[in-house]
Amino acid sequence: MTRRRTARLRRTLLAGTTAVAVTAVTAGIVAAAQEPAKAARGPELSLVAATTSVTLTTWKEDPGVYLDLGTYLIAEGAPLDLKVTRKSYKDPVTVTQTVYEGGKAEAKKLPTGTVKDFSGLPGFSEITLTDKAGKKVLTRSEDFCPNNASGRVRPDAPSTSKYPESCPTNPFTLGSVWGVEKGWAANTYGGSYSELVQLPAGTYTAKVGVAKKYRDLFGIADKPATVKVTVVERSDEDEGSTGAAPRSAKAGEHAGHAGHGAGHQAPAAHAGHGPGHAPTPAEAAAPVTSGAGPSYNVGHGPLKAAPPALPWALKKKQQSALSQQARDTGGQTDGSRQAPALEPLSKRPTGKASVPDVPKPDLRSLPAYGIIISDGEKDIPGKDYLAFSANVWNAGPAQLVVDGFRSPGKDKMDAFQYFYDAKGKQVGYTPTGTMEWDPRPGHVHWHFTDFASYRLLKADKKEAVRSGKEAFCLANTDAIDYTVKNANWHPYNTDLATACGEENSISVREVLDVGSGDTYTQDLPGQSFDITGVPNGTYYIQVLANPAKRLKETNLDNNSALRKIVLGGEPGKRTVTVPAHDLVNAN
Repeated sequence: MTRRRTARLRRTLLAGTTAVAVTAVTAGIVAAAQEPAKAARGPELSLVAATTSVTLTTWKEDPGVYLDLGTYLIAEGAPLDLKVTRKSYKDPVTVTQTVYEGGKAEAKKLPTGTVKDFSGLPGFSEITLTDKAGKKVLTRSEDFCPNNASGRVRPDAPSTSKYPESCPTNPFTLGSVWGVEKGWAANTYGGSYSELVQLPAGTYTAKVGVAKKYRDLFGIADKPATVKVTVVERSDEDEGSTGAAPRSAKAGEHAGHAGHGAGHQAPAAHAGHGPGHAPTPAEAAAPVTSGAGPSYNVGHGPLKAAPPALPWALKKKQQSALSQQARDTGGQTDGSRQAPALEPLSKRPTGKASVPDVPKPDLRSLPAYGIIISDGEKDIPGKDYLAFSANVWNAGPAQLVVDGFRSPGKDKMDAFQYFYDAKGKQVGYTPTGTMEWDPRPGHVHWHFTDFASYRLLKADKKEAVRSGKEAFCLANTDAIDYTVKNANWHPYNTDLATACGEENSISVREVLDVGSGDTYTQDLPGQSFDITGVPNGTYYIQVLANPAKRLKETNLDNNSALRKIVLGGEPGKRTVTVPAHDLVNAN
């Protein structure tokens, strides 16, 4: 915490007349009156280390550690509150900080170029490691997501944080909210998104500070934290001799302890986001950290999400906050706003269907990404496939709520869309298709039919190929724009463990919350086009939401998104080139 200067009365060193003293005081008063009003104030931020020493494990068979050093950014006086947005994909990402003047919130635009995407503040922390002899062995900078795992640092701080639990990494994100609650501390460690560091066993001293541009921007004191780091080496043989569980099975261990069985795989939250990366079954999990909160941006895919990093020092405080959230009732998801409970109704609706004049969802598609050439789901000889990831999101202002009801013995469910008034009371419903059970690996849940469709269009925008996939399990996998009206920063069903039911379910509720989207990654069955007989040339991948217009929305004119691609190569060796989409040069 920064120290406040205290004013001191100073005696004059030389004797003078009363007139001189009065003149000086009067001049001071006039000068003070002429001074401009004090600038709006932000939070008092400081960097602290939760512990003076940490022990990290490197594995003989697959060396490397993650630098989870237990350093935190504390916010006092006011929360660190940042709105990160872009008007369109033709506009750069901008950041606006909420500051306070006389208790009133004011918007302060941060310098252009402060961030380039929505994953966090780039190069925020600076880390230097020295060995026993004082020799510098490592210098690196790391990005900081203010929404990273956090906890209270004093008992009178708010019991829960209103801010989201992660920073989105979807390349087509439109708006995000970042923050550190007042009286809370956010971990500066990047979790599973950090890179491994090769360090021999031994003792080191880590010096962690905040980059100067952020110290100047947020008024953070230049007081780096110092942590003693002990790296110990272990072996798979050690595990076997002690009868311990395999490293990949130790779900509660520190990221640096996860080992190569799980800890050295690509982060699950980037599944399908990286250029040309097609996850394989071998990539069973991202690094398991000591956090317990949810992780987003995972999409529908075989990879398990890694929880955000949360070193032991604040784990109890976070668990206490989570326990408070667990006591929320009536569909509360963040301790402040109401949302319909995720459990489906006990029986299908009766009476006359109606579509009342109340707020409705607004489904929109993102351009396709993660676009690659694949040999198909079953390695079919002589076949070429164009695989891609796709996302449909809800711009609100109301949730999309769909319930499926199964007649005993039937293979399908009848689906209904529900509508709610401003108080959260159900005021209407309408039939909206069916739900069907999908037993394929990577799915194994109930799919809502006709939620979206995929088409490969020729250069003249006429259809060349249509994907057979038109059924989806709805889950809030990605935070697309948390700045829209009624956005829920704490959606519940963020993965397949909380959505889409079991094979023996008699009813299912699927929800797409305001501000969130549902990603299907390119490694899933059906998430591709058969391009075996498609000529080389320019095409567009179309992601179309609500293709049959069965769902009731506020706007049906913004449901389509196109992504330009260029096919090349020869049969069995096809290529795909994906140009930038305006300013988004990511695939």
